[in-house]
Amino acid sequence: MSKILVIEDEDLIRDNIVELLEAEDFEVFNAENGKIGVQLAFQHQPDLILCDVMMPELDGYGVLTALQENSITATIPFIFLTAKADLGDVRKGMQHGADDYITKPCTATELLKSIVIRLEKHATLKARYSNELKLAESKLNQLIYQDSTTNLPNRLSLLEYFQEILHQFLSLSVADKNWQQNGMIPILCLGVDRFSRINDILGYEGGDLLLKAVAERLRNSLHSENIITHLNGDQFAVLLKPVLEEQPIKTVIEGLQQAISDPFVLTNREVLITVSAGIALYPQDGRDIQQLLRGAKQAMNQVKQQGGNHYSFYTPASDNELSERIDLEVALRYALERDEFQLYYQPQVSLKTGNIVGAEALIRWKHPQKGMISPMKFIPIAEENGLIEPIGEWVLHQACQDSKGWRSQGLGSLRVAVNLSGRQFRTPNLRQKLVQILLSTGCEPDYLELELTESLLIRDAELSIQQLQALKALGLKIAIDDFGTGYSSLNYLQKFPFDVLKIDQCFVRNLHTNKINVAITKSLISMAHLLNLKVIAEGVETQEELQILDEFNCDEIQGYLFSRPLSLEDFKAFVKSGTQLKVSQPHS
Repeated sequence: MSKILVIEDEDLIRDNIVELLEAEDFEVFNAENGKIGVQLAFQHQPDLILCDVMMPELDGYGVLTALQENSITATIPFIFLTAKADLGDVRKGMQHGADDYITKPCTATELLKSIVIRLEKHATLKARYSNELKLAESKLNQLIYQDSTTNLPNRLSLLEYFQEILHQFLSLSVADKNWQQNGMIPILCLGVDRFSRINDILGYEGGDLLLKAVAERLRNSLHSENIITHLNGDQFAVLLKPVLEEQPIKTVIEGLQQAISDPFVLTNREVLITVSAGIALYPQDGRDIQQLLRGAKQAMNQVKQQGGNHYSFYTPASDNELSERIDLEVALRYALERDEFQLYYQPQVSLKTGNIVGAEALIRWKHPQKGMISPMKFIPIAEENGLIEPIGEWVLHQACQDSKGWRSQGLGSLRVAVNLSGRQFRTPNLRQKLVQILLSTGCEPDYLELELTESLLIRDAELSIQQLQALKALGLKIAIDDFGTGYSSLNYLQKFPFDVLKIDQCFVRNLHTNKINVAITKSLISMAHLLNLKVIAEGVETQEELQILDEFNCDEIQGYLFSRPLSLEDFKAFVKSGTQLKVSQPHS
C-alpha cells in the first residue's frame, strides 16, 4: 500500500482529497500547514507528497526546499496543488524540483491519474537505481575484500572471518566448560624474511610473482577451515580454527615454514626464502582482531630481529613500556583541568571553487615535560579508561566556540567537523549535551558536522540509526569517516542518515600508481553521489592524487597538499590570506 502525504491548509479541500485517496486504498497522512508537513515527511517517509503552494508559516516552496536538503526525503515524488495557474508559477515550481503541478479545482480522475503516473515512474527509477547499487556493491566488494596481487582475501575480509570464528568459539564455550577455560583462537602473522632483497634482484614484478607463489603454497598447505589473508607487502595473516592447546598451532606453523623453504622457480631461476611468524591468542592477548594482529606482528618482528626463520608467541609489553603507559595515563587525568589540550584545524577545500569551506578539528596534547604527544598514543588510553567522554565534550565545545568566532570575525561560513568516539556516541544524553553546547557557544547547528566510523555504527545498527536521526533533527550534518576500511556495505549507507562520505587516505595514497585504489576510489565516489552524499577525500598529498580526484568529481579534499593541521591562530590567518586550491584542469 503506497503512502501519500497531503499538505493543505484549507480543511474542506484537505478532507476531500484524503477521503478520495483512502477510497483508492492509499495510506494517507495529512497536515494543515507546511511546518507540520515537513515533520510528517521525515517521520513517515511517504511514497508521494501532495502540497498546496500558498500556506501560512511555511509555503509549498519552503516545504520542497526543506525536503530536498535531507537525503532521506530528497527523492520523494512531489506534486504541487494550487489555485494559481500562471505559467511563471508552474516554472517556479518545476525549478524547485516539483514533479507535477495541478491547478485547483481539479477532477478526481485528473488527480488520481497524476498520482499513478508519478508513483509508476518513481518505482521504475527506484528499480533501476537499486540495480545500479547492486552492481556497484558487487564491484566494490570484489575490489575491497580481495587482494589484487595474491587473489587472497585481504585485511578487511579478515575482520569478518574473525567474527565467524568467534561465534563458533563462543558456541563451543557455552556447550563445554573445557573450551570455556582452555579454548583459544590463534592468529598468525607471517612475513617473508629479507623480502626487499627479492625486489632488488628480481624487481617489483618478480617480487609480486613471489608473493603469488607464496600465497598459493600457503593455501595448499592449510586446511580449508583455516583462513589465509594477505595483509600488505610481504606479510600474511592466518586465522586458525579454535584449539584447546598450543601444540596444534606449532604443528601448523612448522608445516607452513617447511612448505615455504622449498625452492621457488621465478623468471627461470631458483629462489630460496624463509618466513618468520608471530602468534597471538584470543582471548588472553586481545579481545578484537586489531589487538590480536598487533600482538602477532610484534612477535613476528621480534623473530625477524633475531635472524628470522622461526616463530614466537606474543608476550606482553616490557616493564619500561608498561611504566611509560601508566605515567601517561596518570598525566592524562590532569591534562584537561590543566588546560594542556589544544585544537588544530585542517582545512577542507572545495574542488569546484578552490575555496576553504570548512575544517576538521584535531586534538593535540602539549605535555609540560614531554612536549607534543601523538593522539595515537593517548586516545586509545582515554577510550579504555573513560576519559574520552569529558575530553570529547571539551573538543565539541571548543570547536563550536571557534566556529562561531570565525563567522563573528568575518572569515566566512566555514563548517567544523568533529570526530565522535564510540563511547561518546553511545552516551545516552549525547543529544542533550550537544544542545547545551550549541546554546552556550551560540554556534548554529548548520555549521557543525559529526564524523563517525562505520565500525562504530554497525555494532547496534538499529540503535545507531535512532541516535543519528535524533542528532540530525538538531540541524547538524553527519559524516561517515574512513569509509572502506571497515565493512563498507551499501546496506549501511542506505539505512543510515548520512550527509557526507569521507574516503580514507589509504585509498587516496598513490592514486596515480595504484590501479586498484583508482578503481575503489572511483566506485566509492560514484556510489556516494548515487546516494546523494557529498564526498571528502582525506590525506591528499600530491598534485597527481588531486587531479584524479577532480576527474572523478570528488567534492572536497583535505591533506598536506593544501595544508597541514594548523593552530587556531594560524588557521584564521590562513583563511584571511585567501589561499585557494589550484586544480590543473577546470572542474567539470
